[in-house]
Amino acid sequence: MSDPLYRKEILRWAADAHGAGRIAKPDLVGIAHNPTCGDKVTVDLTVDTDGRVLDIAQEAKACVLTQASASILADRLKGHSLEDVEQLANDTARMLAANGAPPAAPFDPYAVFEGAVTYRNRHRCVLLPIEAVMNAFDQEPNQAA
Repeated sequence: MSDPLYRKEILRWAADAHGAGRIAKPDLVGIAHNPTCGDKVTVDLTVDTDGRVLDIAQEAKACVLTQASASILADRLKGHSLEDVEQLANDTARMLAANGAPPAAPFDPYAVFEGAVTYRNRHRCVLLPIEAVMNAFDQEPNQAA
């Protein structure tokens, strides 16, 4: 398949579905919804006292781009903080908007979305799981819904 939105690497990340499911008793829950297309991502987090992610689970009822982004995030987020997620959001948005460099390791798999640069209406799909994590961090720990 030659479509840059559906490269083999993107399809592989989506199919692998790292972190798919829910955590029984999460510390934080974040939800992000894209009303334009109906994509919805729910992210469960457990965090340590320093605010670093110990565990993540994600449920993406969404397109393959959102599913792949959620899978990458679940695979790479453990041990990271809200500041790291904010940096990821900024780096990914810059990559998509300005055809800039992809995020640095450990989030470098986001480079698979470089083909989405010319599809502005799909940028939100890639960013939706990151938004869900940031929404989770907006909660007080142990106040998860």
